[in-house]
Formats: sequence, C-alpha cells, structure tokens
Amino acid sequence: MAADPQFKRILLKLSGEALMGDLTYGTDATEVQRIAEQVSAIRARGVEVAIVVGAGNIYRGLSAAAEGMDRATGDYMGMLATVLNALTLQDALEKTGEHTRVLSAIDVKEVAEPYIRRRAMRHLEKGRVVIFAAGTGNPFFTTDTAAALRALEIHAEAILMAKNGVEGVYDSDPATNPDAEFIAAISHREAIERGLKVMDSTALSLCMDNDLPIYVFNMGDADNIDRIVNGERVGTLVSGKPTS
Repeated sequence: MAADPQFKRILLKLSGEALMGDLTYGTDATEVQRIAEQVSAIRARGVEVAIVVGAGNIYRGLSAAAEGMDRATGDYMGMLATVLNALTLQDALEKTGEHTRVLSAIDVKEVAEPYIRRRAMRHLEKGRVVIFAAGTGNPFFTTDTAAALRALEIHAEAILMAKNGVEGVYDSDPATNPDAEFIAAISHREAIERGLKVMDSTALSLCMDNDLPIYVFNMGDADNIDRIVNGERVGTLVSGKPTS
C-alpha cells in the first residue's frame, strides 16, 4: 500500500520550458498530458494542488520582438503568455477528470477568474486544482516570486520546484561544468549567499523569511512528485534547517 501523503497542500512550480518537450519553443501536447497525469495521481491521494507556470516556452519565441522593449511592457507580455500556458494545463487536467480553476492576477475574465485569495483556498478545499496565472500581476517580479507569494498566501506546506534535465541544485551549472557537485540539502540563506540557481533571490528570501521548504527535483522522472509527497528525499531540499 502507498504511504500516507506527507503534505495536505502543495504548490507546484513549473517553468514554461517544462511544457516544451523537445521543441525549440511552444507546447508539446504529450509533455503537457504527462504532467497532467502526474498531478492527477497525487490529487487522487487527497493532496490539494496549486500550480504556478512560467512562460519561457512562449516568451522564447517572442524574445526577438521584445528586444530593446521597455522592461515593464515585456513583463506584461510574459504575464499574458502564462495565461496561455495555464489554459493549456487546465485543458489537459480536465481531460484526466480533474476539476480545475485558473485564477489570474490580471483581468482576463472571459477565460479566467480574478485572483482572490479566499476563493483560491475554497477551490482547493473543494478538491479543485488551482492554476495561478499572470504571475503577481506586477512587472519586475518573476513567476518564481509569484510561486513563493501564492504558496504563502494559501498556506501551502511546500513548494515543489520542477527542473528540466537536472536532479536538483548543483554548486555550478552542470550543463557547462561536468564536475558540478550535487547538493542534497541546503538552507535558504546559504543558497542566497552562494548565488545558487534555486529560484530568484526575491522568491528565495520570501521562503526563508517564512520558513517555507522548497523541493527542487527533476520533472523528467514521472514518479518524483509522488515520491516527494510520500516523504522520500528526492532532488534537493532547501529549508531553514536542512538535514543531509
């Protein structure tokens, strides 16, 4: 029998690149469906799931157009791109039988509900998967910061930070340094001081100040989310007092 879930409510942070599969940019339907099935599997175990998704898969295609553009304008473009990804995820999740709601930090009422904290929490209590779109609704803040903020607002017990092709956090970029050392556990403060690429410094500081653990793991392994929910040590744990 499967172990009892160690978390009642989690926030899953997906990069836009997680939706690309092997594409240069855009969305791979097979990859999106695979992610939806992983989320559905932990929902079936009673875990409440919220999701924040980035927009790298779309914005990568817009980068040439955005070059030289005012930063705030470019950030608003990125927010709109996250709405597209949220709707894509919603469709895939509903095909697995999950009830979902997209809550947007900017007003797109024809396709998503406005973000209201108590409404989000009520959706989660009713067993719906909640997808937060449009980041924080403000330029100059990343979707990492949105993930930390929303996780704290809804009282999530942990952030699951999905990475593509890497097992967790390393002391340097494993793509360029074959001798990069894997880090199994680290504190928020040390990750900030060492400039490790867990998430951006604003998001990491929010998690540190509120003692919110972050599990950084490889999204390529379909069992990893379930294993983390079981309480297994997968990838890198970033917390106030990590244990090796």
